[in-house]
Amino acid sequence: MTQAFFARVLEKHALRQADPARGRFRSFMLTSLKNFASNQHDREIARKRGGGVPLLSLEFDSAEGRFQMEPPSHETPERVFDRRWALTLLDRVLSRLNTDMVVAGREAHFDRLKIYLTGDEPQLSYLQTARELGMSEGAVKVAVHRLRRQFRDRLRDEIAQTVSSPEEIDDELRHLWSAVGRL
Repeated sequence: MTQAFFARVLEKHALRQADPARGRFRSFMLTSLKNFASNQHDREIARKRGGGVPLLSLEFDSAEGRFQMEPPSHETPERVFDRRWALTLLDRVLSRLNTDMVVAGREAHFDRLKIYLTGDEPQLSYLQTARELGMSEGAVKVAVHRLRRQFRDRLRDEIAQTVSSPEEIDDELRHLWSAVGRL
């Protein structure tokens, strides 16, 4: 059904209908998905057997891998959608940061410092990380502070692309964190 939804979006150029003046992109996608699912259900009930349309196969290796790693859940589709949206957004931001660090020749620093972005208790202390990177503990703390600021700025940039006005960014950030908090 997911493949059929995205095939339909691509075939009908549905993304052109997304209008920032009418609401957030995330809301547009969720509403589109709900409408599609409802229409699919109606078609399944009404369709006579036999003349099916061939499915358009879309390869989403990372999405399929993520789907299989998801634990079984009794969450509503809306909550699952919100959580996946939030995690995808966070992954995009991490990927952008990684690319920036590679370009700057600081990939090793990023690999070691990104554990401090999650808010979870890192396995290594700042001192241990400093020793691994050949830096002082104070320099690691400053680097982590800068990395967190870059992460925040890039996250706000990503969100800004999905809302119609800058005033909505903070509200969308709260929504994102609440969706991630349901993990």
